[in-house]
Amino acid sequence: MSRAAPDPAARAVANRRAWLALAIVAGLFAMVPAIVRRAREATPSAPEMRLHPAPRDLPDVTFADPQGAPTSLAAFQGKVVLLNVWATWCPPCREEMPTLDRLQATLGGPHFEVVALSIDEGGMPVVRAFLASAGIRHLRPYVDASGDARTRFGVGGVPLTLLVDRDGRELGRKLGPATWDHPDTVQLIRGVLARNTIPSESQRGRQDKEGG
Repeated sequence: MSRAAPDPAARAVANRRAWLALAIVAGLFAMVPAIVRRAREATPSAPEMRLHPAPRDLPDVTFADPQGAPTSLAAFQGKVVLLNVWATWCPPCREEMPTLDRLQATLGGPHFEVVALSIDEGGMPVVRAFLASAGIRHLRPYVDASGDARTRFGVGGVPLTLLVDRDGRELGRKLGPATWDHPDTVQLIRGVLARNTIPSESQRGRQDKEGG
């Protein structure tokens, strides 16, 4: 018995369906990299700040405090500091500022402070205006309008973030933006705070002199 020849119309429909299925599969594969990339972007990653093998000395850079009076890193000795050198004209700096604000809200106190040091040439008015517009409530404004900090810390770009111990020494640094309130970062800083609870030799020396 001979078989009937396939209907050309039915065969055309079947071919179209096959091509359509292939196109859908190909489109899904093409979308995978974009989906993965968006998922990675949506999931905050911990800052890649690696601690130095040993603390490093830092220059005692002078800048303006929130009242406009001169101050410097020496004023923060006794505290662990996350020093963020930034500017309002720097988009990555602006994007990471809320995460620094949340970190200050979480850990800020007598033993730790996020010091957001702006290098805006416009000075304190420009910085205060940005912080207010961005809803930054926990960071205090510090300004180095000369830009001396960026140069003396050895890196030309911003944002630059340094982790500083109670003696004003650099423990680690990161160039570029990050999610600073990431749980891994909070844990890292808590560990530094725990290790720095016992007064260092220089702190003990100051305490002995004050007590004497």
